[in-house]
Amino acid sequence: MMTKHSRTPLFKALALALIVAFAAPALAQEAKDIPAVSREDAKAASEKANSEASPAKEAAETAGDATVDAEGKKAAEEKPLSDDEKKTAITDAEAITKFDVNKVRGMATPWQHYYQPAASPVMEHLEGLHDFVFIIITIITIVVTGLIAYVCVKFRESKNPVPNRFAHNTTVEILWTVIPIIILVAIGIPSVRAHYQYTNNQDIIDNPDMTLKVVGNQWYWTYEYPEYGIKFDSNIVPEKDLKDGQPRLLTVDNPIVVPVGKVVRVQMTSADVIHDWAMPAMGIKQDSVPGKLSETWFKAEKEGIYYGQCSELCGKYHGFMPIELHVVSEEVFEAWVKGAKLKFAANDNIQLAALSQ
Repeated sequence: MMTKHSRTPLFKALALALIVAFAAPALAQEAKDIPAVSREDAKAASEKANSEASPAKEAAETAGDATVDAEGKKAAEEKPLSDDEKKTAITDAEAITKFDVNKVRGMATPWQHYYQPAASPVMEHLEGLHDFVFIIITIITIVVTGLIAYVCVKFRESKNPVPNRFAHNTTVEILWTVIPIIILVAIGIPSVRAHYQYTNNQDIIDNPDMTLKVVGNQWYWTYEYPEYGIKFDSNIVPEKDLKDGQPRLLTVDNPIVVPVGKVVRVQMTSADVIHDWAMPAMGIKQDSVPGKLSETWFKAEKEGIYYGQCSELCGKYHGFMPIELHVVSEEVFEAWVKGAKLKFAANDNIQLAALSQ
């Protein structure tokens, strides 16, 4: 007779046999679905897959090499400059802004009776508008003067002792109403175009080539090039420190530099009172108001040195806030940026304007 403990191994053996019996067909079916592959077949399939993937692999490797080269070039460009290289870059930047009387284009001259030479599309349009209006008012002046002279001669007392007495003339009244309307419309259309198409052209302001930030202070300007990480103060150069040929009351220690042919968005505000950033040759005259961000733009089309001034009465030294602008080629501008980054990097502290006239 089998005891309980003696039956336990038998039950385990029977259970294992049943499991194997039921699982064997499934395992056999699964084995049928898997093709038998020899070591040689597997090696050949692997070589074929590698040969088919080689173009993509080569392209990936080429792209990887290009990335490595680009990163290496970037690292080389970002390599810290030596002290001598820094001094050379700063010296080159200062040489770019050095005064040259032959480069001066935008500055008032003795006995000047017309605008400074236009250096931007805005100023060219404003000059054209001025000339058009000047022709109209000249014609009006001649016609009115002629009519007055005609009346004085034709209807003088000696020749016309008994004057006519009438109160209305329909033709004359129609003419002196319609003609002024035509004149105002003729002047108004180009004026509105000049105001909105250029000065407040939001499409151009929103898509500039670069941005120049201007902050008015009592009594100097602060400039910032946000795309290049450059910021500096611009103060007037006292008369006793002027070098040969430098204009009095217009020369500054740190002038602005912009590339020729590029749209420059000018964003301006003020740190204290209302100032006005005016650059006649560029057609700009924009108030900088505390707590308000004003925007305008210009596109310098001719290289040279241009001058402007604060045109809003802003206090004691209002007349000592000049603006000096150097328009250079794109290559020269990049060289200036390189040196300016170094020149102004170590001068991040607040600068206080000092004027000793």
